[in-house]
Parts: sequence; structure tokens; C-alpha cells
Amino acid sequence: MRSALAAAAIGLASIAAAVAASAEPPAGAAACSGCHPASARVSSPVPRLAGLDRAAIAKAMQDFRSGQRPATVMDRIAKGFTDEEIQAIAAWYATQR
Repeated sequence: MRSALAAAAIGLASIAAAVAASAEPPAGAAACSGCHPASARVSSPVPRLAGLDRAAIAKAMQDFRSGQRPATVMDRIAKGFTDEEIQAIAAWYATQR
């Protein structure tokens, strides 16, 4: 019985991850692609966000917003996002591949 429940839970988690990965980006996330490359084949000093850890993305954006992390433009960009928007963008990018 437990193995059936575990298998069902894993199946549901896989479906949820697939849905999140294919979902439309949250407000503000599409603008990131202006600087952050979508493809791993693109060489850029700006890091690719797709697949990064959600917490790491959120912390970086919060640090840019507060001035704790040095930036050229991200400090100004991050100031335009609320904590909820930052969390949504970070979660979405973490599910992308």
C-alpha cells in the first residue's frame, strides 16, 4: 500500500513539474531573457537562469534590490519587483530546462 501511495505521489509531482515547466512565465519573467540567455549553447557573462535553484534566484534578486549585491543594472531592475513577484519568477525559472 505504501509503495502504491509513494508511486502515486511521485507521479503527481512529475506531472506538476511538467505543468510548471510548460506554463506561461509570470509577470516580469519574460523581460529577463533580454540579458539572460535561454539556451545553454549561448556564451554570455550573464548567467542562464533556467534550472537554477529557486532559493538562489530569489536571494540574488533580493540582494540586488537591497544593494547587498553589486550590480550594473540588476539593482535597478530588482527594485521594480515585490517579494511575491520575485518568488514567482524564481520558481518559474527553477522549473525551466
